[in-house]
Amino acid sequence: MSDPASAPRPDRPGPTRDADVWNALERWRAERRRFVMATVTASRGFTPRKPGAHMLIGEAGASVGTIGGGAIEQAVRDEAAALLLRGGTAEVSRHLTQELGMCCGGEMTVFLEVVEPAPRLWLFGAGYIAKPLAAIAAGCGFEVTVVDARADWATPERFPTSELRVQAPEDALANLPIEEPDYAVVVTHDHALDQRLVQGLLPRRLHFTGMIGSIPKQRKFALRLRARGFSDADIARLRTPLGLAIGAQTPEEIAVSVMAEIIAARRGADAPAGWTPPLPRVAREADPGEFASGPDDSASETRADSDLDSASAPDVSSTPTEGSTR
Repeated sequence: MSDPASAPRPDRPGPTRDADVWNALERWRAERRRFVMATVTASRGFTPRKPGAHMLIGEAGASVGTIGGGAIEQAVRDEAAALLLRGGTAEVSRHLTQELGMCCGGEMTVFLEVVEPAPRLWLFGAGYIAKPLAAIAAGCGFEVTVVDARADWATPERFPTSELRVQAPEDALANLPIEEPDYAVVVTHDHALDQRLVQGLLPRRLHFTGMIGSIPKQRKFALRLRARGFSDADIARLRTPLGLAIGAQTPEEIAVSVMAEIIAARRGADAPAGWTPPLPRVAREADPGEFASGPDDSASETRADSDLDSASAPDVSSTPTEGSTR
């Protein structure tokens, strides 16, 4: 993080050189700031800056660079403040004299775009599916953190593009800076651990919470979550079975199907949810004690979740868990 004492104040001009803009761009991105980048794209006549001039405007009003000062820059600042509320892009075109009362006499067009922090993906588990999933996600622009207590699995050699947290996932979950815009995928080697992680993740209302697992596992998790006070709306935020139905079988193919679903959620595309229709009433009213948590709940689930070679598309009951790939 930069020194707050050296950061530009909203009521004080910041650095104006082009080099300062690029330096601040890299620093603000590393600090996960949300800001607007303003670029002069066209000018005609006498104008204070020409096409290619840049300016960064932060959420608190701090800025680096200038597109010319005066009324045109104030108009850009006002639009930037509105843009930060709604997101996206905008364009400000003004005749400096006729519309803004400036003496220059020319016209300027400034393009504004909100620069969002890179999306974060938290992977709980460092098994065979997590390995290709982390690599694909990094290639798609995600900042990936892999959490696993197994030091021989969570290694830089296996996850060269990810940050690693070698500690018990439950302990890490309590302290990680996971926020609502983030994405989380549970791919551990243990069903009971999956359950505890899901219970800790759902209250955070993340943009995406997914878990590798079969339909039998999904059904049991739904009952357990209801028994622990989670509403149907809460449970519906958990995406499982995870991944789009592309007939995936290998860990790499499953990772592709999972990433496809994550991208669909990020881009707002219409993709079918992993959950099947609501459980029948008799199942909803079953004794919660009958479904006490444990790593293996039935022979059928264990068999379905343990045979990676026979796993098919993510929408069928044979979708594996990460435990099948140890």
